[in-house]
Amino acid sequence: MKRRTFLQTTAVTSLGALAGFTADPTIGHGNFRYRINARWCKADATNHPVKNCHEMVFDKSGRIFMTTDDTRNNILVFSKDGAVLDAWGHDYPGAHGLTYHNENGAEMLFIADYERHQVIKTNLAGDVVRTFEWPADSGKYQHQSEFKPTETAIAPNGDVFVADGYGKDYIVHYDHDGKVKNVFGGPMLLKNAHGVALDTRDPQKPVLLVTSRAENSLKRFSMEGAWLETIALPGAYICRPVVHGENVYFAVLISELPWDSQSGYVCILDKKNRVVSAPGAGTPRYLPDGSLKPLYQTVKVFKHPHDVLVDPDGNIYVAQWNSNGVYPVRLERV
Repeated sequence: MKRRTFLQTTAVTSLGALAGFTADPTIGHGNFRYRINARWCKADATNHPVKNCHEMVFDKSGRIFMTTDDTRNNILVFSKDGAVLDAWGHDYPGAHGLTYHNENGAEMLFIADYERHQVIKTNLAGDVVRTFEWPADSGKYQHQSEFKPTETAIAPNGDVFVADGYGKDYIVHYDHDGKVKNVFGGPMLLKNAHGVALDTRDPQKPVLLVTSRAENSLKRFSMEGAWLETIALPGAYICRPVVHGENVYFAVLISELPWDSQSGYVCILDKKNRVVSAPGAGTPRYLPDGSLKPLYQTVKVFKHPHDVLVDPDGNIYVAQWNSNGVYPVRLERV
């Protein structure tokens, strides 16, 4: 079969049309199969408009916070049932990455805004606590405009790792107070360092998982910034990795160029970083040499998935970029 999108010949249902896709309602592979709930989100464009739905996190009470680059409401807050509970933020034109951190009982959000060239730390009500500025003294940047952060990962001690995914592809390591401690990665090692996550699946050896999206790979780095391993995932233009239990989940923006090809899907890795399910794509297959056969969209479930959020029951919430302003859908594990 040629590496191209195959549209499944199921009928167009009103449920699918609401979410902007047509597909069989159950997708995925092995023990990770999901029923599509396109009616999960109760938001409406009149009161809570979105341009691109970028990233989502839970707070400790189970509310879902999501970034959108629509400055009428940069942050939308949902209940687990999809009702809009709150909306705030009008000053984040490039609102992109969103990370949650419980700081000794104080719940914090880290918003990566690539148009402001900053990461902004806020409380859950949107009050600004601190900004993390471009690493002017690092020798890697000539001007603030070169720094276009897309994601953050927060270490247990409060250190902040920022992925400059739309800028120069460095990972900038700040301390809790915003002082630069290290800069690593860069264009020789990373191509579109769109996402970064703290991987504590081995609690004795925590590492950073960094997206190298244009290379269809994840790369493992030590906390000190040394490259450890490349996980090749052909056919997967990865957004950010999300570590949940022993698995890594991520949205695949596209499976083939161009960037607006509407060929995305969702992907799940096991504890050995092998693909075990690819909802919306073909069955993952490995060759005798251990390499993964290229993945590609086989069912038109999504256009451009941009982030995933996994709840305690194993359901996945999927936000999309460049998808006609659609709200997130929920994939309910079956």
